[in-house]
Amino acid sequence: MGDKVLLIGSGGREHAIAWKLSQSDHVSTIYIAPGNAGTEGHKMQNVSSSVLDVNVNENVVSYCRDNKVDFVVVGPEAPLANGIADSLQDAGIPCFGPSQKAAQIEASKDFAKHFMSRHDIPTAKFASFTDADKACEHIRKADYAALVVKASGLAAGKGVVVASDKDEAIRAVHDMLKDNIFGDAGSTIVIEEKLEGEEFSVLAFTDGKTIAAMPPAQDHKTLLDGDKGPNTGGMGAYAPCPQISDDVLETIKRDVLQRAVDGMREEGCPYIGVLYAGIMLTSDGPKVLEFNCRFGDPETQVLLPLLKSDLYATMMECVTGELEMSMPVFAADKVAVGVVMASGGYPGSYKKGLTIHGLEGVMSLEDTLVFHAGTKPNESRDQVVTSGGRVLAVVGLSETVVLAQEKAYEGVKGICFDDCYYRKDIASKACRSAPLSYFASGVNIDAGNSLVKAIKPLAAATARSGCSADLGGFGGFFDLAAAGYKDPLLVSGTDGVGTKLKVAQSVCCHGSVGIDLVAMCVNDILAHGAEPLYFLDYFACGKLDVGVAKEVVRGVAEGCSQAGCALIGGETAEMPGMYQNGEYDIAGFAVGAVEREQVLPRIQAIKTGDVLIGLASSGIHSNGFSLVRRVIEAAGLEFSCPAPFPTTQGVQSMTSLGMALLAPTRIYCKAVLPLMKGEGCKIKAFAHITGGGLVENIPRILPDGKGVELDANTWKIQPVFGWIWSQGQVATTEMVRTFNCGIGGVLIVEGSDAAFVLDSLRDAGETVWSIGQVIDFQDGIERVKINNIHHALENASADALSSWQEGRPFKFPISLLHRPRMRVGVLISGSGTNLQALIDRSLRHDSHADIVLVISNKPGVQGLKRAQDAGIPTMVIKHKDFKNRVDFDMAVHAALEDAQVELVCLAGFMRILSGDFVRKWRGRLLNIHPSLLPSFKGIDAHQQVLAAGVCISGCTVHFVVEEVDAGAIITQEVVPVLPGDTVQSLQERVKTAEHRAYPRALELLASGKARLDVNGKVELTA
Repeated sequence: MGDKVLLIGSGGREHAIAWKLSQSDHVSTIYIAPGNAGTEGHKMQNVSSSVLDVNVNENVVSYCRDNKVDFVVVGPEAPLANGIADSLQDAGIPCFGPSQKAAQIEASKDFAKHFMSRHDIPTAKFASFTDADKACEHIRKADYAALVVKASGLAAGKGVVVASDKDEAIRAVHDMLKDNIFGDAGSTIVIEEKLEGEEFSVLAFTDGKTIAAMPPAQDHKTLLDGDKGPNTGGMGAYAPCPQISDDVLETIKRDVLQRAVDGMREEGCPYIGVLYAGIMLTSDGPKVLEFNCRFGDPETQVLLPLLKSDLYATMMECVTGELEMSMPVFAADKVAVGVVMASGGYPGSYKKGLTIHGLEGVMSLEDTLVFHAGTKPNESRDQVVTSGGRVLAVVGLSETVVLAQEKAYEGVKGICFDDCYYRKDIASKACRSAPLSYFASGVNIDAGNSLVKAIKPLAAATARSGCSADLGGFGGFFDLAAAGYKDPLLVSGTDGVGTKLKVAQSVCCHGSVGIDLVAMCVNDILAHGAEPLYFLDYFACGKLDVGVAKEVVRGVAEGCSQAGCALIGGETAEMPGMYQNGEYDIAGFAVGAVEREQVLPRIQAIKTGDVLIGLASSGIHSNGFSLVRRVIEAAGLEFSCPAPFPTTQGVQSMTSLGMALLAPTRIYCKAVLPLMKGEGCKIKAFAHITGGGLVENIPRILPDGKGVELDANTWKIQPVFGWIWSQGQVATTEMVRTFNCGIGGVLIVEGSDAAFVLDSLRDAGETVWSIGQVIDFQDGIERVKINNIHHALENASADALSSWQEGRPFKFPISLLHRPRMRVGVLISGSGTNLQALIDRSLRHDSHADIVLVISNKPGVQGLKRAQDAGIPTMVIKHKDFKNRVDFDMAVHAALEDAQVELVCLAGFMRILSGDFVRKWRGRLLNIHPSLLPSFKGIDAHQQVLAAGVCISGCTVHFVVEEVDAGAIITQEVVPVLPGDTVQSLQERVKTAEHRAYPRALELLASGKARLDVNGKVELTA
């Protein structure tokens, strides 16, 4: 179970926080007090004001104790100014938010301004007053534009007047000090210099020492378009701000945020939580307008959708003083625009209880979010009605601010309630600062040009007689005469790869599908006796990733080389909105030629008794993947799992299921074409076995009145088909109608020519068999009769239970299935994705490892649930319960010893182990590091990789020694570093490699095939 969290607040900010917290594996329940209509649902539960009055600190403490709340997050500023964090801390309940003393930075403008002066934080000139006459005199005589009048205390975001002249400023002074319109909040006022420039906000997480800044955001405070009208709590926001340079942001981090955090600590009130700095970018540089002691509203609604990492983990580390352990990660390629929908009359009086229509439709829109603020369910709880001034915030997400703005307003237009009002110009400043372009619309012409430049050498390598294979023109040429043809017919074919692309995209391996694309087209025209001459490809995507596209085209070029045809052109289509980022589709077009008298099939020549020769497939090829994916899903497997059947790609346990399925389609042209040409043509017909399998493709080359009879015992059906058949309980008739079942192509030859054809094909490197013959066909019987297919699939299924060792499949004797396994313990701190990979491998019949204990130093993490779901005993040993590191380590050691653990794996264990522990487990302690050691050691390996500009990265499984990341290497897995990679995208790619490498290393150790020798080196045995 995860932690229980209490979130205080009821606005759009709190809905956004609750939404993001609910995504954490560490959180099981979020109580929101009092919440709104949006904060009910997945992990979220509202707590009404009648149950919990959040304005009384003692009530909050009691509620937390009664409901076993593990953590409190405070949304608005008032409870913080009232000392809620202090009361919770005194009760031993962690709270994300500053102490009452630290919250003065917002609760008292007077305090904040003097604090900034003390710590040399750039801000406007100012003076504080409690006497109206003195304040007015200052306005008249100040040597600066003293036109900003602020109530020092909390005034719900409305206690600031930015006057246009001195008379208006003086009236504001009278309103606050004489008429007391803000009560005690206005008993002291601050008069400031009116600054000119661009206004924006920078928020930062802090643990009292370290800061982690969020992207700069811009709020729209006034009610009306054009920044006119009265001030509000905020009518919309966007982030990041393209107007704010990296240099300016670094200045703010250093001279504003870090100085403020350091100053608070020096003054004895460490600041923990979110620090909000309202900034004016003046001609003299950035200056602070205000500090807030919490998340901004509506800035939070556009910042948290950009947060890619775990919000709860960051909050926890802020409270524990270890923010550096869980620094937040924000999307670098996204923009968020949020538009507030308000009740008519706001910020004055307005109606409540108005029904809101269209919420469900807008919430289903892609890249569109709706955060509730002033909403509640109606009495019958079947509709949502308005209950406040600011009702909703609709947020659009996209790669550019222009597109994000479009998405936000598209969502706004889908929602309605009576007398609704919203600004029409949210983020327009940013849109103007980012002029419209094709790139802003989501199409990167430069990336397309880079791709053409990158693939030109690949295409040039496929040149052949008749064409130069030169890319970049409007078309490609082919000279048939130069290719040696006298009276040719042109034959064309087009095809795709289907949902095999889903597998390639899941495992980030794209080259083989390029070979598939060529194979599907050229094998089709081969069925007409045609030699493939040239090929064109079509690559369509939502956002062009040059590295991925180049990998696909590299595969296309390889396929063309195998087929003997030239890659003379293609089309790359970048179509935002048509495909999700990371998705693409491909199509191919092949043109070949055949002399008129050699066209196949020679239907009239086919007769009863002719022999069928089967060409072995490489596996599934490119058809039937929709069914394959359903079988995998039903089996509870992922593409990153080790292949559950023997493969031709090496040791089975070292090949992932996804990679095994990506074996490229065989191309038969060079082996078969010589037998189709000339006067001595031996081939009567060729069938490419694609969609429809054996039973629907062979009849396409048969004359009327003829059928075929095959014997499935005459060829080898690969184990992958046996696994699909048995695991998916797929009917035999469905197997032969969907898959090639081991035969990628079928030739029909004269019986007397069969031996010659078989020998010729084998000499050319093909695996072939005589698999049947042509028979007479009559209505009412099967046109393709396959004898012994059930028995052959049973054999293939049995092979699927074999392991692959030294290049030969073998059956496990029953005695081996019950051999003693090495007892393994795993130490974790978090979600446990690597743990899951280890569990999945250990549960297989051929594993040498038995995970007998999982220990976490943190309670409630997802990894514990993963272990419990697999029936593995778990323990929580909190490191914070021990005085020092060694005591904690020895407690872990004792638990491992009690469980008779022989080998320990660290899987996301966020503690540095003591030398005492490491020495006790020498040669029996493994860890995985997300880079190719010995390069890029430490916690920021991905950042180091990107900064170094290397082309490959990966992961390393190594023995643990006292020096960090320095132990002997057991195994490594490589992944490409692609153009445009971010830390997050590289991290995700490396994770898939980790899920292959770690189980592989565990099996090497558990089986005794690898060990650490006396010199600290890895010794491998046979």
